[in-house]
Formats: sequence, structure tokens, C-alpha cells
Amino acid sequence: MANIIFHIDVNSAYLSWTAVERLKKGDKDTLDIRTVPSIIGGDISRRRGVVLAKSIPAKKYGIVTGEPVVDAFKKCPGLRSFAPDHKLYARYSQNMIRLLEEYSPSISQYSIDECFMEYVPLPGANSPAEAACRIKDRIRDTFGFTVNIGISSNRLLAKMASDFKKPDLVHTLFPEEIPKKMWPLPVEDLFMVGRSSAARLRLLGIRTIGDLAHTDPEILTSHLKTHGKVIWEYANGIEHTSIDTRSKTEAKGIGNSTTISFDVTDRETARYFLMELSESVSRRLRQHHVLAGTISVEIKYSTFESVSHQTRLLTPENTTNAIYKTACRLFDELWKGGPIRLLGIRTANLSSDDIQQLSIFDHPETEKQKKLDTALDAIRQKYGSQSIVRASQLKDISKGV
Repeated sequence: MANIIFHIDVNSAYLSWTAVERLKKGDKDTLDIRTVPSIIGGDISRRRGVVLAKSIPAKKYGIVTGEPVVDAFKKCPGLRSFAPDHKLYARYSQNMIRLLEEYSPSISQYSIDECFMEYVPLPGANSPAEAACRIKDRIRDTFGFTVNIGISSNRLLAKMASDFKKPDLVHTLFPEEIPKKMWPLPVEDLFMVGRSSAARLRLLGIRTIGDLAHTDPEILTSHLKTHGKVIWEYANGIEHTSIDTRSKTEAKGIGNSTTISFDVTDRETARYFLMELSESVSRRLRQHHVLAGTISVEIKYSTFESVSHQTRLLTPENTTNAIYKTACRLFDELWKGGPIRLLGIRTANLSSDDIQQLSIFDHPETEKQKKLDTALDAIRQKYGSQSIVRASQLKDISKGV
């Protein structure tokens, strides 16, 4: 049997996890917030920030992920808003991954609320779809939240399938099903086609994924450059370019980037993602026992224009705090205010961490940061990458910096 890939995606994860926890605690207000117009996002008291998750009833008011919280309240004055709790979300995410590990030894976490899993035949299940139904039902019955599971022969199509009708459903999207199931969809439903590129495609008369699939790729590259070729491949179910761009290791450097599911338009949200990336990059530097002499930040706008900026460090570093502070400074110098769809941090000019020469500017706090990073690395290695979250990450996303 050819490899079968499952894509497991938690339905409105942040909101679902908050709802489950509220019901579990038996708060005075025992309403299931998934059943009313509600959102997760921003500073509730000042209605700052963006919508990170929304309920199905909120979606009916036209509320979309990534829009400013204040705009969401204009659409639905009775909207209920809750601040994010990333420690809670990390715990639920890790619990789900541990359950899935009972079904397959090969699991790749794509984000805190979604992962890919190589299908291993399940005793008593007559098909991958039947096995997926049993897995999603167990997640629902065990934890109280629901997932969609997409099934296909590659990651791209499995992810597309999981985005079909929600919630709590299983969908297949094998190559032979593309014409019927995927091509009739609006072009903006295709992975990596955002609002900006969808608008440009409509100017070319391309309105559906099928239209895109049947367009001459040379026309697309003339208007959208290399991105045009990539989305043409995706429209045809081809995954030559991996959809997982979150981790990149180069011969002479270590880096990480993340494609964001909504347009980031404020500094506070961008800094949250920069901290997430700094955690990952610095941890990998320490794992390889190297120090970074150069740090660069990459921004890709919703127009797919990419810009980057780098700096040479006076003293090579691999602490999270040093990487993060430098990345924030580079970001502030680079960002021109446009909507962001991808952020990346890369390091270069690596050297062994056996000997680190201190400069006159080094502070005693540096040693404390090293000890903190070492402790966090040990906890995450034992309990999982999402088992502990820095308070600064919570502050950035919920109340600004």
C-alpha cells in the first residue's frame, strides 16, 4: 500500500480548548462558548489585538481570523471575547500528540493545533477513513474537543481535505478526487493563496482552483513570479515544494520561518511570532553546540514581496533572549507597515560554543539566561516542545509589549 497521510486539525483550537477548560472547571458561567458568537484574541479591556480564533456562530457575522478585535465587535456587538491562554493550549496540544503516538510512530507537528501522521493500518478498521473516524471520535470523547482529519497520499492534499466541511469530520482527497472535490472551490481556498494573490488571480479571470490548475504556468510566473508556479502545482495536487516551510537548516546556518494563516498588521503580534521563532532557532543552536555570529530577519508581505535585514553580533550568541532582542531590532528597522504573511529568523557565521569570548558589553544576566535556556531545553526534551511557554510570549500576544 502506498503511503497514506493523515492531517489532524483541531477545530477552532484556541476557542475550543478555552471552552473545554471553562466547562471542566465548572465556572459560574457554564455556557459553552462554542455555541454562541465568541472569539479568542487581544486585550479584552481595550479590545486590542487580532482575532486568533472564532466560533461557528461568530463566523456567521462575517468575523474572520486575523482581523482587529475592534472590527469584530462592530460586526457583532454582543460578541464574547476571551484572552488567549497559551500554557493551556500547549498542554492540550501535547496531550493530543501523545494520544496520536499510540496510532503511529511517525508524527510531524505542523503547528500547535495541527499535525501530519503516517497511517498505520488499525486492527478492525477496514479502511484509512474508518480508522480516522475512530481516532477523531476518541479525541472528542477523551478531551472534549473535536478535530477534522484529512486523508491523502501527500501532505498538501491531506491538509486541503481537512479544511473541507467542519467540524468533527473526516474527508479524503486523493489525486483522482481532485477534479470533483477541489477544483470547484474558490481559488482563495487553496493553500498559500491569500486575499492579495486571490485578487490578482481574479484579474486574470481565475476564480476557482480548477481555473488555476488549467492556466498556463508561464502566465502565472509572469504575474506572480515563483509563487505562481508553486500555486499552480498545488492546484494540480503536486507537492514538489514542501508545504512545511517552518524549519530550514542550511550548511552554514540554522534558521526557522513560519507562514501565518492571517495577515499580521501590528507589531505586538509580529513580536509574538518572533519569540516563537527565537525559541526554536536558539534551541537548535544549542543542540548543535554552536554560537551565531550573524542574525537575519525575513519578512514576506501579503503581496509575496520578500525583504530581509541582517546584523553581525559583537559577541556570538545562542541564548533565546539575545536572538529575540536582535530579531526585534532588525524587524523594527525593516518593517514598513505592510501586512505580513511570513516571518523568518536565520543565523550564520556559526562557531563552536566551547569557548565564548566575552565583550566589555556583556552583562551578568547573560549567565542567568544560559541557565534558564538549559533548564527549558531539558523540560521540553522530556515533556515535549509545547510543555512550557515563556511569560513574555503570553504578554506579547495578549497585551502587547
